[in-house]
Amino acid sequence: MRLILIALLGLGGAADALAADCTAPASPQVDWQRCYMDGRDFAGHDLSGSRLRETSFQRSDLSGADLGRVDGYRARFISAAVKGAKLDDGQFSEADFTKADLTGASMIRTDLRRARFFHASLRGVDLTGAKTLGAELLGADLSGAKWIDGRRICAEGSLGQCN
Repeated sequence: MRLILIALLGLGGAADALAADCTAPASPQVDWQRCYMDGRDFAGHDLSGSRLRETSFQRSDLSGADLGRVDGYRARFISAAVKGAKLDDGQFSEADFTKADLTGASMIRTDLRRARFFHASLRGVDLTGAKTLGAELLGADLSGAKWIDGRRICAEGSLGQCN
């Protein structure tokens, strides 16, 4: 009986991993979990509600994309263009935005706990209500960003912290 239970639990995990369709077109609620989307153009696309856990978007263009309500846990946006994108109510804890350009993006109520923003551009980003506990902002440009309290605007030249 114990072996049957272990086998069924193992199949459940395998079925979950197989559910991702890395060849599916960009659309709301797409399941691209653990897919490689490096260097692709998703500018202006609606990916709202999608499952992007551990997906790689290195050097991709997501400018103006709708990433609202996305599950992007541990996703990688290294050197990606995410300008003006909407990430509201998304789950991006432990995501890597190293050297990403998020200028003007909306991250209202976004879960950014333990996310990395090394040398990223967060100029003019709206972080109202975002969860930022443990987020790493080393060298991140927060000039003009609206801070998590929804009132404070970071001063020009704010690097690594909101001044």
